[in-house]
Amino acid sequence: MKSRRRFLGELLFAGTVTGLSASRLVTQPQDFPRKPQPVQLPPPDFPEPPAPQKRMSEEDAKEIRKKLDRLFLLTEELKTEVENTDSTHVLPLSLLKKVEEIEKLARDIKKRWKG
Repeated sequence: MKSRRRFLGELLFAGTVTGLSASRLVTQPQDFPRKPQPVQLPPPDFPEPPAPQKRMSEEDAKEIRKKLDRLFLLTEELKTEVENTDSTHVLPLSLLKKVEEIEKLARDIKKRWKG
């Protein structure tokens, strides 16, 4: 019985000593987390050229305006023709040609707009 008590007492003592020494390590002031140091990059050998700004020329702007006016006119004409056409029958070929012309104008305007 005494050996068991002695063993448990030694175990308790060892645990207490270990716990106290561990708490001593934890309570010591730490200098973490450190502030990150800024990275110093060497200066560039040559300055970067400024990015070119895309500007639409006046000719392109005028051409786009003309095509937009034409596109608007064609869509209005298409709308009136569709309203006057009986939709139960086959649509006339003139409507199909107008739709194709509208598509072509729209693609051209988009292409010119993007540059």
